[in-house]
Amino acid sequence: MIAILGAMQEEIEPILKSVKEYKEIEYAKNKFYLANYASNELVIAYSKIGKVNAAITATVMIEKFNASRLLFTGVAGALSHGLKIGDLMFATSLLQHDLDITAFGHPHGYVPGIEIFTKTDSDLNDIAKQTAEQKGLILKSGIIATGDIFVCEASKKEWIKDTFKADVVEMEGASVAQVCSQLGVPFFVLRAISDEAGGGAEFDFDEFLASSAKVSADFVLSMVEKL
Repeated sequence: MIAILGAMQEEIEPILKSVKEYKEIEYAKNKFYLANYASNELVIAYSKIGKVNAAITATVMIEKFNASRLLFTGVAGALSHGLKIGDLMFATSLLQHDLDITAFGHPHGYVPGIEIFTKTDSDLNDIAKQTAEQKGLILKSGIIATGDIFVCEASKKEWIKDTFKADVVEMEGASVAQVCSQLGVPFFVLRAISDEAGGGAEFDFDEFLASSAKVSADFVLSMVEKL
């Protein structure tokens, strides 16, 4: 079973349209969609926004639906000026920028018992690179910073970028990464850029959400065809 997870309905809607037929199951106040695609069994869901929602949904997909791999699809805001709206980027590692116990002498993003940066699965990343090459797409890679805040302020963006050397910022990825890492499930996180580093995130996001989400979703389904 392969799990495909997004944060919002818009991020999984293109996938549901592509698989066409699916069974809907309600559990833990959420909806999970079971489907078959390219000879693979899929469980598809959107978690709702935020780290807690994403962690709950990822855990259910693994523990209840027995997902052995997890692919995350969605959109994110650029921190690096080299990323433009519509660009695709997969995470090499992810961190939580809003974890802060620096009062006890620890670095930002750290709490005892977990590492600051959680690495994604190298085999899935290689499949993504092969998929991009075959589709003639430019696929970038970098560090994703996650936090329970929609980051609009330029000063906050710069702080996250400087502190963690992060390339994009969003609200779910690192929590999913922690769940998968602790449960021993290989995972992959893909983000399409919906707002640029120098732009007004609150304005760019709504305008480019649907188109960017579709780019990410179509790419993930192309990866499923190789699994």
